[in-house]
Amino acid sequence: MKKLFLLFLLFTGLNIYAQTAAAAKEVFEKIKKESKIDGSDKTVYNLLDEFYAKTLQAENDELTEETIERTQKLVSDQDTKNLHILMLFLMYQQHISQTAAVGKASDAEFQVATMRLLEDEMKNVYGKVPAIVYIYKYEALENGNKKEEAKAAALQGLKEYPDSVPLKVYVYLSTNSETEKNDLLKNHFNHWMVKQFGIQ
Repeated sequence: MKKLFLLFLLFTGLNIYAQTAAAAKEVFEKIKKESKIDGSDKTVYNLLDEFYAKTLQAENDELTEETIERTQKLVSDQDTKNLHILMLFLMYQQHISQTAAVGKASDAEFQVATMRLLEDEMKNVYGKVPAIVYIYKYEALENGNKKEEAKAAALQGLKEYPDSVPLKVYVYLSTNSETEKNDLLKNHFNHWMVKQFGIQ
Protein backbone atom coordinates (compact mmCIF):
# COMPACT_ATOMS: atom_id res chain seq x y z
CA MET A 1 0.00 0.00 0.00
CA LYS A 2 1.16 3.50 -0.68
CA LYS A 3 0.27 4.95 2.70
CA LEU A 4 2.02 2.46 4.93
CA PHE A 5 3.75 5.31 6.69
CA LEU A 6 0.45 6.79 7.91
CA LEU A 7 -0.60 3.39 9.16
CA PHE A 8 2.80 2.96 10.79
CA LEU A 9 2.31 6.22 12.71
CA LEU A 10 -1.06 5.04 13.93
CA PHE A 11 0.01 1.57 14.95
CA THR A 12 3.32 2.33 16.64
CA GLY A 13 1.50 3.81 19.61
CA LEU A 14 -0.71 0.80 20.22
CA ASN A 15 1.69 -1.39 22.24
CA ILE A 16 0.42 -4.55 20.58
CA TYR A 17 3.70 -5.47 18.95
CA ALA A 18 4.12 -9.21 18.52
CA GLN A 19 6.94 -10.58 16.39
CA THR A 20 6.17 -14.28 16.28
CA ALA A 21 3.15 -16.40 15.46
CA ALA A 22 3.07 -17.75 19.03
CA ALA A 23 3.27 -14.26 20.51
CA ALA A 24 0.48 -13.05 18.22
CA LYS A 25 -1.81 -15.86 19.36
CA GLU A 26 -0.97 -15.19 23.00
CA VAL A 27 -1.61 -11.44 22.71
CA PHE A 28 -4.81 -12.11 20.77
CA GLU A 29 -6.14 -14.53 23.41
CA LYS A 30 -5.46 -11.99 26.17
CA ILE A 31 -7.24 -9.22 24.28
CA LYS A 32 -10.13 -11.54 23.43
CA LYS A 33 -10.72 -12.37 27.11
CA GLU A 34 -11.20 -8.66 27.82
CA SER A 35 -13.25 -7.95 24.70
CA LYS A 36 -17.03 -7.60 24.52
CA ILE A 37 -18.03 -9.95 21.72
CA ASP A 38 -21.23 -9.14 19.83
CA GLY A 39 -21.87 -10.40 16.30
CA SER A 40 -24.72 -7.95 15.84
CA ASP A 41 -22.39 -4.96 16.31
CA LYS A 42 -20.84 -4.38 12.88
CA THR A 43 -18.65 -1.38 13.80
CA VAL A 44 -15.35 -3.25 13.52
CA TYR A 45 -16.47 -5.22 10.46
CA ASN A 46 -17.49 -1.99 8.73
CA LEU A 47 -14.15 -0.39 9.61
CA LEU A 48 -12.28 -3.26 7.96
CA ASP A 49 -14.51 -2.81 4.91
CA GLU A 50 -13.64 0.88 4.92
CA PHE A 51 -9.90 0.09 5.01
CA TYR A 52 -10.48 -2.23 2.06
CA ALA A 53 -12.54 0.28 0.08
CA LYS A 54 -10.14 3.18 0.62
CA THR A 55 -6.76 1.45 0.38
CA LEU A 56 -7.23 -1.61 -1.80
CA GLN A 57 -10.36 -1.35 -3.95
CA ALA A 58 -10.04 2.35 -4.80
CA GLU A 59 -8.08 3.29 -7.93
CA ASN A 60 -5.75 5.33 -5.75
CA ASP A 61 -4.91 4.64 -2.14
CA GLU A 62 -7.27 7.03 -0.33
CA LEU A 63 -6.90 6.31 3.39
CA THR A 64 -8.09 9.44 5.15
CA GLU A 65 -7.29 11.10 8.44
CA GLU A 66 -10.93 10.53 9.35
CA THR A 67 -10.49 6.75 9.08
CA ILE A 68 -7.30 6.86 11.14
CA GLU A 69 -8.98 9.00 13.81
CA ARG A 70 -12.00 6.69 13.94
CA THR A 71 -9.67 3.71 14.35
CA GLN A 72 -7.78 5.42 17.17
CA LYS A 73 -11.06 6.27 18.89
CA LEU A 74 -12.31 2.68 18.70
CA VAL A 75 -9.00 1.32 20.00
CA SER A 76 -8.99 3.69 22.96
CA ASP A 77 -12.62 3.04 23.92
CA GLN A 78 -12.91 0.14 26.39
CA ASP A 79 -16.57 -0.29 25.37
CA THR A 80 -15.79 -1.03 21.72
CA LYS A 81 -17.38 -4.34 20.87
CA ASN A 82 -15.26 -6.96 19.08
CA LEU A 83 -12.13 -4.97 19.86
CA HIS A 84 -10.09 -8.18 19.76
CA ILE A 85 -10.73 -8.42 16.01
CA LEU A 86 -9.63 -4.85 15.39
CA MET A 87 -6.53 -5.33 17.54
CA LEU A 88 -5.55 -8.49 15.66
CA PHE A 89 -5.98 -6.64 12.35
CA LEU A 90 -3.85 -3.76 13.67
CA MET A 91 -1.23 -6.17 15.01
CA TYR A 92 -0.88 -7.53 11.48
CA GLN A 93 -0.74 -4.02 10.02
CA GLN A 94 1.84 -2.98 12.59
CA HIS A 95 4.13 -5.87 11.73
CA ILE A 96 3.90 -5.18 7.99
CA SER A 97 4.40 -1.44 8.49
CA GLN A 98 7.34 -1.75 10.86
CA THR A 99 9.22 -4.27 8.76
CA ALA A 100 8.61 -2.22 5.59
CA ALA A 101 9.73 0.98 7.33
CA VAL A 102 13.15 -0.51 8.07
CA GLY A 103 13.46 -2.40 4.78
CA LYS A 104 13.15 -5.86 6.32
CA ALA A 105 11.13 -8.78 5.02
CA SER A 106 8.00 -9.55 7.01
CA ASP A 107 7.73 -12.83 8.89
CA ALA A 108 5.57 -15.10 6.71
CA GLU A 109 4.81 -17.47 9.59
CA PHE A 110 3.54 -14.55 11.67
CA GLN A 111 1.48 -13.27 8.74
CA VAL A 112 -0.13 -16.63 7.98
CA ALA A 113 -0.91 -17.38 11.64
CA THR A 114 -2.40 -13.93 12.17
CA MET A 115 -4.57 -14.10 9.05
CA ARG A 116 -5.83 -17.57 9.94
CA LEU A 117 -6.75 -16.35 13.42
CA LEU A 118 -8.48 -13.31 11.93
CA GLU A 119 -10.36 -15.36 9.33
CA ASP A 120 -11.57 -17.83 11.97
CA GLU A 121 -12.63 -15.09 14.36
CA MET A 122 -14.51 -13.19 11.65
CA LYS A 123 -16.42 -16.37 10.79
CA ASN A 124 -17.16 -17.07 14.47
CA VAL A 125 -18.33 -13.55 15.31
CA TYR A 126 -19.88 -12.29 12.06
CA GLY A 127 -20.48 -15.44 10.03
CA LYS A 128 -18.50 -14.05 7.08
CA VAL A 129 -15.04 -12.89 6.13
CA PRO A 130 -14.40 -9.41 4.67
CA ALA A 131 -12.54 -9.05 1.38
CA ILE A 132 -9.50 -7.47 3.04
CA VAL A 133 -8.86 -10.67 5.01
CA TYR A 134 -8.80 -12.76 1.82
CA ILE A 135 -6.38 -10.27 0.28
CA TYR A 136 -4.05 -10.26 3.27
CA LYS A 137 -4.32 -14.04 3.56
CA TYR A 138 -3.23 -14.37 -0.07
CA GLU A 139 -0.27 -12.06 0.56
CA ALA A 140 0.73 -13.93 3.72
CA LEU A 141 0.59 -17.32 2.02
CA GLU A 142 2.40 -16.01 -1.04
CA ASN A 143 5.11 -14.57 1.22
CA GLY A 144 5.37 -17.98 2.90
CA ASN A 145 5.83 -19.64 -0.51
CA LYS A 146 2.53 -21.50 -0.14
CA LYS A 147 1.50 -20.85 -3.72
CA GLU A 148 -1.39 -23.31 -3.98
CA GLU A 149 -2.94 -22.17 -0.70
CA ALA A 150 -2.50 -18.54 -1.78
CA LYS A 151 -4.25 -19.27 -5.09
CA ALA A 152 -7.08 -21.05 -3.24
CA ALA A 153 -7.49 -18.05 -0.90
CA ALA A 154 -7.68 -15.64 -3.86
CA LEU A 155 -10.17 -17.84 -5.72
CA GLN A 156 -12.37 -18.26 -2.64
CA GLY A 157 -12.26 -14.52 -1.96
CA LEU A 158 -13.14 -13.67 -5.56
CA LYS A 159 -16.03 -16.13 -5.42
CA GLU A 160 -17.42 -14.19 -2.44
CA TYR A 161 -16.41 -10.74 -3.73
CA PRO A 162 -16.56 -10.95 -7.55
CA ASP A 163 -16.03 -7.17 -7.96
CA SER A 164 -12.83 -7.06 -5.91
CA VAL A 165 -10.03 -5.66 -8.04
CA PRO A 166 -7.21 -6.82 -5.71
CA LEU A 167 -8.59 -10.35 -5.70
CA LYS A 168 -8.88 -10.27 -9.51
CA VAL A 169 -5.22 -9.19 -9.64
CA TYR A 170 -4.15 -12.01 -7.33
CA VAL A 171 -6.22 -14.60 -9.19
CA TYR A 172 -4.62 -13.44 -12.43
CA LEU A 173 -1.11 -13.55 -10.93
CA SER A 174 -1.62 -17.05 -9.57
CA THR A 175 -3.48 -18.58 -12.53
CA ASN A 176 -2.57 -16.46 -15.59
CA SER A 177 -6.29 -16.34 -16.35
CA GLU A 178 -6.88 -14.48 -19.60
CA THR A 179 -10.44 -13.72 -18.43
CA GLU A 180 -9.14 -11.89 -15.35
CA LYS A 181 -6.41 -10.17 -17.32
CA ASN A 182 -8.85 -8.91 -19.96
CA ASP A 183 -11.27 -7.70 -17.28
CA LEU A 184 -8.50 -5.86 -15.43
CA LEU A 185 -7.22 -4.19 -18.59
CA LYS A 186 -10.68 -3.29 -19.85
CA ASN A 187 -12.33 -2.16 -16.61
CA HIS A 188 -9.59 -1.43 -14.07
CA PHE A 189 -6.54 -0.28 -16.03
CA ASN A 190 -6.14 2.77 -13.74
CA HIS A 191 -6.17 0.77 -10.52
CA TRP A 192 -2.93 1.17 -8.58
CA MET A 193 -2.42 -2.62 -8.26
CA VAL A 194 -2.81 -3.18 -12.00
CA LYS A 195 -0.12 -0.54 -12.52
CA GLN A 196 2.08 -1.80 -9.68
CA PHE A 197 2.16 -5.36 -11.06
CA GLY A 198 2.62 -4.12 -14.63
CA ILE A 199 -0.37 -6.00 -15.99
CA GLN A 200 -0.65 -5.31 -19.73
